[in-house]
Amino acid sequence: MSELVIQDTVGPDKVGDSFRDRHSNTSEKGKRNWVYALKPKGRLYQYRQYLSWFYFLLFFALPLIKVNKMPLVMFNFTEGRFILFSKIFWPNDFFIFAVGMVALIIFIALFTVIYGRVFCGWVCPQTVFLEFLFRPVEWAIEGNPAKQKKLNNGPWNTDKILKKTLKHTIYFLISFLISHTFLSYIVGVDEVVKIIREPLADHLPMFFGLLFFTGLFYLVFAFVRDIVCTTICPYGRLQGVLFDKDTMQVSYDYGRGEPRGKMVKNKEQQLGDCIDCKLCVQVCPTGIDIRNGVQMECVGCTACIDACNGVMEKIKRPLNLIRLASENEIAEKRKFRFNSRMKAYTAILAMLTVLMSFLIVTRESIDISMSRVKGQLYQEIGTDSLSNLFEAKFINKTRDSIPFLLKLEGIPGQVRMIKAHNMVLEAESMSDASFFIDIPRSAIKERSTVIHVGVYSNGKKIQTVKSKFLGPFI
Repeated sequence: MSELVIQDTVGPDKVGDSFRDRHSNTSEKGKRNWVYALKPKGRLYQYRQYLSWFYFLLFFALPLIKVNKMPLVMFNFTEGRFILFSKIFWPNDFFIFAVGMVALIIFIALFTVIYGRVFCGWVCPQTVFLEFLFRPVEWAIEGNPAKQKKLNNGPWNTDKILKKTLKHTIYFLISFLISHTFLSYIVGVDEVVKIIREPLADHLPMFFGLLFFTGLFYLVFAFVRDIVCTTICPYGRLQGVLFDKDTMQVSYDYGRGEPRGKMVKNKEQQLGDCIDCKLCVQVCPTGIDIRNGVQMECVGCTACIDACNGVMEKIKRPLNLIRLASENEIAEKRKFRFNSRMKAYTAILAMLTVLMSFLIVTRESIDISMSRVKGQLYQEIGTDSLSNLFEAKFINKTRDSIPFLLKLEGIPGQVRMIKAHNMVLEAESMSDASFFIDIPRSAIKERSTVIHVGVYSNGKKIQTVKSKFLGPFI
């Protein structure tokens, strides 16, 4: 591994000094350094708790919400059918998702350029589930970090076996619940309930899939943990490319904090505000020391800000020795600046948002495409009419069966179905129809004539499609 070189927070004169040459979760011998994180306390942590409760409510409740007997949200990848806010999207709406994904990427890039990895610490599912669901279970059963470490290093006695068994059983049950919730987003909650009630033998592939994802979630939250944020997550790797000197990040104000040192009663000391209590390290979920400068492993959870502010309150010194600040703000005491790169990302995001909104608003609930059957010439009908064979494809994106009728518009003639057709578009289905269009010879003025066909339902025109009618050389 190449040596990690970063600015030492003792001051800008030590740029280039190396404080470590490995990840924070890796020991000198290359083994895993298990992070025993202390439970944070403070205003920001309380806000994160409120946000996590809202997150859990949203995650577990969304699959249960229905509007007009239709799930509010569903992503059925197997059938290529997606429901967002009770609107059905099919594969031919993929361009809307493509624009949406690009807009999401631009939004994440913009957010990262401005606020660093605050998304990771406050909104990312990995962090929210670990810090506010799995780790609280660990604290409740095994105690604080000191007790956890003592238990892990101790012998396998009755107390350790009972605590470990209880903790990992709860972890597995939570993972099992999460995997079922994810399945509800894919096939719908009604289908999940049906799978649970019916014999296991009827749904073996689904059952093994659930077990696989349950095991995956359990493995991630019980053992992998911070390695996801520091090593596996591609966004964590991307952040270094997006940061600049104006990016707001969780930063230690070394100008104010150094030189650090312990406070000694009744003794005059020429020290900075940092008393080297190391609480900022103890609460960090990735085990870093933020006083060593901006580091790749920092997820912007702001736990160190709360820990430091709590100490500053006790020793009656100004708050925010550790705070969200840009490099320019710390080094040059310059206020945050909305630079040209941030403006460019904002402009692109605004354009993509407008485009996606337009596509969603103008999107048709019924898609119809019509074309003349290739390789077929015109036919003569009697002595005064010509006929072409056409085929049409219909996609009904609604949950209702819709009767339809085809009428030729702007030109005399008729639509003649090639075979008996019930003239009904079934709910949430794709269908096709073949038919002849007969037009008087006198109305054909060119070899290829543009024609329009109106699609009507219950006397109301729902769409107009156009194609070309092939006639003789004029």
